[in-house]
Amino acid sequence: MTPFETRRRRLAERVDGPIRIPAGHAPSRNYPANRYPFRASSHFLYLVGEGIEGAWLCIEGGRSTVYVPGTTADDALWHGPAPDRAELEARIGCPVRDLADPPSSPAAPGPEDEAVAQALIALRLIHDEEAITGLCRAADATAAAHLAGMAATRPGIREWKVRAAMEAELVARGMTTAYPSIVTVHGEVLHNDQHHRVLEAGDLLLADVGAETRAGWAGDVTRTWPVAGRFSETQRLLYDVVLSAQAAAISAVEPGARFRDVHLAAARALTSGLVELGILQGDVESLVSDDAHALFFPHGVGHLIGLDVHDMEDLGDRAGYPSGRARSDRFGLCHLRLDRDLEPGMAVTIEPGFYQIPAILHDPRRAGRACVDWARLAEFGDVRGIRIEDDVLVTQTGREVLTGDIPKLASEVEQAVGV
Repeated sequence: MTPFETRRRRLAERVDGPIRIPAGHAPSRNYPANRYPFRASSHFLYLVGEGIEGAWLCIEGGRSTVYVPGTTADDALWHGPAPDRAELEARIGCPVRDLADPPSSPAAPGPEDEAVAQALIALRLIHDEEAITGLCRAADATAAAHLAGMAATRPGIREWKVRAAMEAELVARGMTTAYPSIVTVHGEVLHNDQHHRVLEAGDLLLADVGAETRAGWAGDVTRTWPVAGRFSETQRLLYDVVLSAQAAAISAVEPGARFRDVHLAAARALTSGLVELGILQGDVESLVSDDAHALFFPHGVGHLIGLDVHDMEDLGDRAGYPSGRARSDRFGLCHLRLDRDLEPGMAVTIEPGFYQIPAILHDPRRAGRACVDWARLAEFGDVRGIRIEDDVLVTQTGREVLTGDIPKLASEVEQAVGV
């Protein structure tokens, strides 16, 4: 029995009645014939293992059938011959039928149905052996991309040249990116989509780039490195504070740990470091309770990762928050994407950061501003944004950092830049 047959069987055991899971269609780009590359729904990939545009998986009475669109002469002209049905059935492990022969329950519920959604979440939260293998392949390719990006970096080139070096490593492995790459000297813009700036000697370059395997498994890693190959004194001090926060959070990842506590471990470590540097003033616990750390670390420490880089967020907060828990309205917790108790087989990112975001720092409504030594903070003006992120698998006894081979100690990062 293939992993996909096992997954379909387990899903059918959890849902009373028929189920329909669509593969989806590629969206058009400005006009119908110019389309984005097709990428099947992650739920479909999880249960079928093949990306078949326009297909449906139907599960009824414990039996699975995949219905695929018929083909025309024009399809063969533009896209080549259709997959051989017998070979497709052998790979999928269930019958493949034409959509012209509709399933007996065309109105069966799909992922938008609460019962189906909860069943999919229960299955996909805990990664099986095939899934872990996929995550490791994505991690290996992501590591190669980051090493290539560090090696390509030097003053005088543009951000897009580093991005090109990183993404080339993924394309050469038959992969793509799991999300739009962030490669920027303006790391304080968390989802920066600009890549045109010239790298200057005093800049830090933040690269948030992750692979997606051909089967859809995601990597998600951020590293921050000095363009000229050496951190300034102030950059190194803040870099080490963020690294300590990441280490504290990773150490907190273990079976039974609540992910909000993992986030708060990072917040305390970051706050402690900022107090030692004189940027924040006060007692660490009180500062964290007042959300002072969120002035510099406003996002959550991580999220689920799997077939989606933010795994199952198409289902809203249901995957990240179990029944009885909901997002806080606190400034320091409202962006936390995950607040489950961790279990072996779950995979998460751990990604604390330090950012000087003017819209936050200069907002008089933000709590914690009175605790900032603004004159001392000004001495760190050459730091716009630092983030350090790894993919972490929860094991029976603790955790495994899947992307731990990518340099992140300051000295190791310096050695990897511009080589």
